Amino acid sequence: MATTAKNQRLGSRGQPEQTRAAILQAAMSEFAQEGVAGARTDAIARAARVNKALLYYYFKDKEALYGAVLDQIFSGLSERVHAALNSDLPPREKYLAYVGAHFDYIASNPVLPRIAQREWMSAGRNASPHLKHIVQRYLRPIFLKVSEVLREGIAAGEFRPVDPIQFVPSTVAIVVSYFANAPLLATMAPGDPLSPKRIAARRAAVLDFISAALFQNANWTGKGAQP
Repeated sequence: MATTAKNQRLGSRGQPEQTRAAILQAAMSEFAQEGVAGARTDAIARAARVNKALLYYYFKDKEALYGAVLDQIFSGLSERVHAALNSDLPPREKYLAYVGAHFDYIASNPVLPRIAQREWMSAGRNASPHLKHIVQRYLRPIFLKVSEVLREGIAAGEFRPVDPIQFVPSTVAIVVSYFANAPLLATMAPGDPLSPKRIAARRAAVLDFISAALFQNANWTGKGAQP
C-alpha cells in the first residue's frame, strides 16, 4: 500500500518542502548563534529532526546550506518591502510603508540581523562568496527603489532634500539596530525588548523618527505605527 503524505515522517524524502523548511529554520538559528565556521551540521540536523544523510541530500555541504539560508532571508525581505515600494501610495505614505514592512519582517525573526552582520563582517581578503550575490540580487534593487521614492518625495516638496546614499543606510540602521542590540538592551532596561508591547513601541518610535527626519513641515501623529 502506498504511503500517504499524512503517514510520512518529516525525516524522509517524502515531504521535501516541509523537510527543507525545517532544515533551513534550524540552520538559521545555528548560524546566527555560532557563525558559519562554528555551526555544526549535526546540531542543525538534530534541531530539524532529520539525520545528517538527509540534510546532505538537500544541501551538498554546510556552505550550500548557509547560502540557502541567506537566500531565504533576503528573498523574503525583498518580497515584503517591494510590496510596499511598488504600491500606488504617495511618497510620504510609501516611504513609511516601506519602513514598516522592513521593521515587521525583522521583528518576525529577530535573529536575522545577527546573520547579516556576520556576513557583512566577512568582507575583505577572505570575503564570503555569497556577498556579491546578495547585493546584486536583493539589496541593490531595494536601494534603487527606495532612492527613487526619496527623489519623488523631494521633487514633490514632501521630503527634505536628503541624499539617498546617506539616508537609506540610516533608515536601515534605525530599523535593524534595535534587534541586533536586543541582548544589550535587555541588560539596560527591565523587561523583554522583544515582547510584543516593546516591539510595538519601537515600531512607533522608528516611524516617528523617520518622519521627523524626512518630511517637510512634519506633522506626524503616529498613524503609521499601527501594524
